[in-house]
Amino acid sequence: MPIASDAASGDSWFESALDELLGRVGPRLVMAAPLGLGKPHRLLNAIYRRVAGDSSLSMQLYTALSLDLPSPSASLEKRFLGPFSVRHFGADFPRLQYTIAQKHDALPDNIQVEEFYLQSGAMLGSTQGQCSYSSLNYTHVARTVAAHGINVLVHKVAREPGGTRLSLSCNPDLSFDLLDEIAALGAARPLLVAEVDAQLPYIGGSAAVDAGFFDMVLDPPGRSPRLFALPRQPVSDTDFAIGLYASTLVRDGGTLQIGIGSLSDALCHALILRHTRNADYLRLLEALSPGLAGSALVSRCGGTAPFADGLYGASEMVNDGFMRLREAGILRRQVIDDVEAMRRINAGHASAEDQARLEANGHWLNGGFYLGSHDLYRWLREMPAAEARGLGMTRISHINELYGGNEVLERLQRRDARFFNTCMMMTALGSAVSDALADGRVVSGVGGQYNFVAMAHALRDGRSILMLRATRTQGSATVSSVPWNYAHCTIPRHLRDIVITEYGIADLRGASDEDCCKAMIGLTDARFQATLAATARSAGKLGALAPDAGSARNTSARLTSALRPFRRDATLPDYPLGCDFTAEEQRLVRALAWLRAATRSPGRKLATALAALAQGRSHDLSALQRMGLDAPKGLRARLEARLVAHALNRSADQPS
Repeated sequence: MPIASDAASGDSWFESALDELLGRVGPRLVMAAPLGLGKPHRLLNAIYRRVAGDSSLSMQLYTALSLDLPSPSASLEKRFLGPFSVRHFGADFPRLQYTIAQKHDALPDNIQVEEFYLQSGAMLGSTQGQCSYSSLNYTHVARTVAAHGINVLVHKVAREPGGTRLSLSCNPDLSFDLLDEIAALGAARPLLVAEVDAQLPYIGGSAAVDAGFFDMVLDPPGRSPRLFALPRQPVSDTDFAIGLYASTLVRDGGTLQIGIGSLSDALCHALILRHTRNADYLRLLEALSPGLAGSALVSRCGGTAPFADGLYGASEMVNDGFMRLREAGILRRQVIDDVEAMRRINAGHASAEDQARLEANGHWLNGGFYLGSHDLYRWLREMPAAEARGLGMTRISHINELYGGNEVLERLQRRDARFFNTCMMMTALGSAVSDALADGRVVSGVGGQYNFVAMAHALRDGRSILMLRATRTQGSATVSSVPWNYAHCTIPRHLRDIVITEYGIADLRGASDEDCCKAMIGLTDARFQATLAATARSAGKLGALAPDAGSARNTSARLTSALRPFRRDATLPDYPLGCDFTAEEQRLVRALAWLRAATRSPGRKLATALAALAQGRSHDLSALQRMGLDAPKGLRARLEARLVAHALNRSADQPS
């Protein structure tokens, strides 16, 4: 039943709605909420406050990806992030109270929160967050949550412009599957509670339902807070190299799945260069890796020409990359839910009726949830109706697996599928570490990564491509991201396929252990190759390894040199898919990144501080003003001003 928006205002309005909810369900709430953007933060906060303050009530919440604002730790971070957060997220953004409490191990005894995917790194220091994490493949979540006896499902929704229907919009991924699993168990249907958000884009098709689908529809008074938008991060030389390599493995007329982050941004930018500025793209590839464009691997798996047929997107997550690919004319291959028609279309024998159905009902992108920038949300809100018909937001069971539905159709639609995902580490024998550390602490979660890797092996023409940076920072040291072994893995080595670092591509599918070791050593930073090879030999996995003339080239200095001309002429811009920072903030992002790297150890910190005190002031007064350091008062502020000025000078000509 709808609850009118003129009932009251502010927190008291949600309290009134909560009275009705508890009256229907009782004192024990066993709730499910969508991951990411689909959570009704204000309603969840009202529930949390009520339950936390009343020991006769209890709440068990099953969810994932509880989005929270960045929490600056150092003084300079606070100076930078404070004004940015207010502008980007809004001064009234409702932070999830259970997330704040859980981070500090402060959830009361009558509240438990169990998540299957965490905001990256957010719960590394939380015992409550680590203990209650549930390790699940995305496609197994609905089945698992249903078995817990859910009695409430809360969901943020969009209202149809000029109509009465409601859309699950950003998150039809698990809700429909969850209800089906509950019904299959013969359990009672949970109370379905929707909170209408006026800023949430309305997505029709399979994401839309009649208003009566929900038992309670909350339409809060006043303006909705801004939607949570991920700040777009600068793309480094390392990221661009990985993205360029990855772009050569995409076959025209194929299918694309991508994740989120600067590696995916780099891949999408490389695909756009391939399609719209092909001569520049080929020059880039040659500078990065001479002969790559004509290599056997690229000829066998991908290509470097512009896209004549275009790509179809089938990805659990819809992000800014897909928006830019659509705008560039790349994301345009369409599919329809008809086996015989798809057979004719794939064979190049589409009938006039098939073509008409593609124009009327074809999808160029299917996704389970969306999350990205304010530009992405604006694009979705303002998409013309004829264009919007091509975007399908749907169940995760449709996106992340072949089995259990119409497998024949899924295979026909996902031709030449390329599944791009990121991992933290990859062992020399080809197992991937993506979600947790050696001591068991979870960084993020498995999500759909295993689903897509396994699907790539199940599809005759599909490939899984895992991308990682060859090194990472651990404390004050730089370490290799290609260890011999690791105490935890996300993807087992028997599912190894294609791997990319900034130093190249390795095709590991069907490779022997020795060939796998050789290939992974070839992707390793030059500083760590000899040790890795020696360990492999001692384990009996590597015989005489012929010298690789290219291996010594695996240095960040060579990479920077190769890409420098393309950085200078803006072929490879810091923010290829759009930027959320002002011009001053972009310079500060570079400067603060340089400063972090220059102060990782006590010795470097002292040397940097002395250099900053000696070098004078920066001419970039607008950047210092943005940090509130143009007229510093007090010893600490004056030192910070000198440090930022020094960093601005040193990073002025460097990409982010």
